[in-house]
Amino acid sequence: QVQLVESGGGLVQAGGSLRLSCAPSGRTVSVYHMGWFRQAPGKEREFVAAINWNGASTEYADSVKGRFTISRDNAKNTVYLQMNSLKPEDTAVYYCAAHRLSVRANVDYWGQGTQVTVSS
Repeated sequence: QVQLVESGGGLVQAGGSLRLSCAPSGRTVSVYHMGWFRQAPGKEREFVAAINWNGASTEYADSVKGRFTISRDNAKNTVYLQMNSLKPEDTAVYYCAAHRLSVRANVDYWGQGTQVTVSS
């Protein structure tokens, strides 16, 4: 069993930056496809970004391309989401996700979520 623990959320002004971290407990995720999703109040959970097991391949939602960067450090067993030029519409609970093949197809493990609030 893998438990994903997110950290780094908070309140920031529009145009600011935050870095989210996802560190699993119980098992290494170095071979897992990892991703970030978000859910705003009253909306469905949506895909934000994903990264393959060795960091060679990344994907992004159109809404965050050029502003967000996903990365991973397998030596630290941690996945990051660097968020720059934040907008009020980025306000949501952000969830870390893991799957053996692709989080775009399915998710084996979810984190508990971390709140990101962007004020205008």
